[in-house]
Amino acid sequence: MTTFITRLDATGEGPRLAVKDIIDVEGVPTTAGCRALERIAKPAEADAPCLAGARAAGARIVGKANTHELAALAFGTNPWFGTPANPFDADLIPGGSSSGSAVAVATDEADIAFGSDTGGSVRIPSACCGTTGLKTTYGRVSLEGVWPLAPSFDTIGPMARDVAGVLAGMQLLEPGFQASNASATSIGRIRTDGDPVIETAVDAALRAAGFEIIDLAWHDLAQATDPWTSIYLQEIWDCDHELLENDPDGIGTDVAGMIAMGPVLGADAPDARIKLAAWRESFAKIFDRVQLLALPTMPIFAPRIDAITPDTLLPLTIEVTKYATVFNAAGTPCTAQPVPAAGSRLPASLQLVGPHNSEALLLATASKVEAAV
Repeated sequence: MTTFITRLDATGEGPRLAVKDIIDVEGVPTTAGCRALERIAKPAEADAPCLAGARAAGARIVGKANTHELAALAFGTNPWFGTPANPFDADLIPGGSSSGSAVAVATDEADIAFGSDTGGSVRIPSACCGTTGLKTTYGRVSLEGVWPLAPSFDTIGPMARDVAGVLAGMQLLEPGFQASNASATSIGRIRTDGDPVIETAVDAALRAAGFEIIDLAWHDLAQATDPWTSIYLQEIWDCDHELLENDPDGIGTDVAGMIAMGPVLGADAPDARIKLAAWRESFAKIFDRVQLLALPTMPIFAPRIDAITPDTLLPLTIEVTKYATVFNAAGTPCTAQPVPAAGSRLPASLQLVGPHNSEALLLATASKVEAAV
């Protein structure tokens, strides 16, 4: 069970940084957790620009973290490099795709990790591993030198054990970044149909922090799911079909199947873009009523790895990502953080969502929740 695809010797005094192996690190091949890509990858000629702040701050890159192959799915398993062990129970998924990044900070192999989030890939492993993560606003962090999955939704974000670590990670991505002096006061609580234990845990955390809570319905948000799916499948085909065609034995069956869906289920991507643009305009108005939104990061606790079969792959993917992909569709920033779940050996995960470029407010608010619980 491998947290890192490549470990690096990083001596010094700066924070230990794990970098997801879709991000170029000078002198190291980028494999994206894929055997087909590993076979043709050459050492990167330069760092991805998103690492510039970390290098300037003296961060020590301790390794390139494992990932679900090609960053394509939410489970965090990997048939080529091993599956990072969920710190609560190795039989459970670590969450993906940024599985190694979450496990690295959860097990104190790194202080901060950089992951990517196209459909929940920072937030879902944070939820599964009891860590904290930030999906940044679409376009805020450079994607140059990052292996693409679905460029219309790809983002880079920091992960750590707690909010302070995520803040430090954001400062590495964006030197000079600071959290807001004050947290949000009004929170729109998106009512969902997830596990009642998780729903109760989210409500308890919000009450403990003393927010004004305004109940909101989920159904309007769900309208983004189909357009996101069409665009995602078309773009994963565009990005990765040549790898699949040139080396079909070098891509796992789950990801190969996802890529192959592109020409069929992604065929209506042009119409989906029109629908999504209209939905985004409508969605943005929700922040005229409340400062932030709150809901669970996942509707269920981390499932067992052996629950993933060819028959359950698609429905379980939909279930795990149900509350995540909609905010990739919106392009908005989100945090995921652990909160106590009564009667469960696993924590629940609270997701906070803000309007574009509200990372400073999100982290201040997440810090208030963390202190309250």
